[in-house]
Amino acid sequence: MLYTIFRFVGDESVLRGIIADLPTLALLAVIAACIVVLSKGADWMIEGVVQLSRRTGMPKIVIGATIISLGTTMPEAVVSVMAAWMGDPGLALGNGVGSIIADTGLIFGLTCILSRVPVNKYILNRTGWVQVGAATLLVVLSVLILLSFKGDPILGRKVGFSFLVLLGIYMYMTYLWAKRGGDMAVDGELLDDSELMSLPKCWIMLFVGLFMVVLGARILVPSASEIALRLGVPEDVIAATMVAFGTSVPELMTAIASVRKGHPEITVGNIVGADVLNCFFVIGAAAAARPLEIPKNFYRFHFPAMLVILYSFRFFIHKDKDGFFRKSQGAWLLGVYLVYVALQYGLNIGTVH
Repeated sequence: MLYTIFRFVGDESVLRGIIADLPTLALLAVIAACIVVLSKGADWMIEGVVQLSRRTGMPKIVIGATIISLGTTMPEAVVSVMAAWMGDPGLALGNGVGSIIADTGLIFGLTCILSRVPVNKYILNRTGWVQVGAATLLVVLSVLILLSFKGDPILGRKVGFSFLVLLGIYMYMTYLWAKRGGDMAVDGELLDDSELMSLPKCWIMLFVGLFMVVLGARILVPSASEIALRLGVPEDVIAATMVAFGTSVPELMTAIASVRKGHPEITVGNIVGADVLNCFFVIGAAAAARPLEIPKNFYRFHFPAMLVILYSFRFFIHKDKDGFFRKSQGAWLLGVYLVYVALQYGLNIGTVH
């Protein structure tokens, strides 16, 4: 039973095989149902986070950086491990690096433009450095491997297991920071006079909502891709839109729900945590499963784009004056992301062949 579930989540061919057999009307119904499930799941998840924060005193940004980010990156980890195992290193590595770029550039950029996002200095001066450090470590190791070894550069199993160890250390350190509880909350974060929910109900809402978001995103993207294919849209265009966008749907739905409900700090925590996990968990687990060959275009295109976005984010935290990210900063991050996408898909720069 568990093997069937993991194959459904991780093996694209199994999922696409089921979807391809459905008539078009049924596919449209599936897409509509997925949108409802995503929306409702995100609402429940955010409500669970807010209530859990009030119950435990743990800031919402910390819950976003741990529980939510772990849940939203889990499908990417499964897909990357299976891609590596089946001999597709470009997909495994691209899944992690591309998600970091999309999460920080697209989703956080949009969140800053649409909402007033608070800067929690205590957390962001810790987890924020881990976020940038993890990506920088990945790039530095990749460059050293390129310079030190003849032949194709490869992220070996030792690197993969080292990343998983660093992931464990990061999660433990985040737990220690979280023990400070309300001391880390930004002004006004804990002010809420609505009725308190029981602790078990908080956890149920959080995990059920998270499951609905992940499952809805997993089914929505290939279903939409199949519809586009039947309408005659070229496969490369589908890859450039549906598939690239799909890996960040859980984070995007989390961002939309958190902004709509007035808790953008959850998005900040989710993005920072997801970036760390995409490095240490997604890429680490994939490399531990099977050594990852690093395509040359990662050095010329994907790695530089990732570092530009992450160091811009780090600079914005450092330059904060009034306790909030600015809309212009969100516009910059979104602009860098759009240029990255335009170059990759418009001019075929960085496309993994």
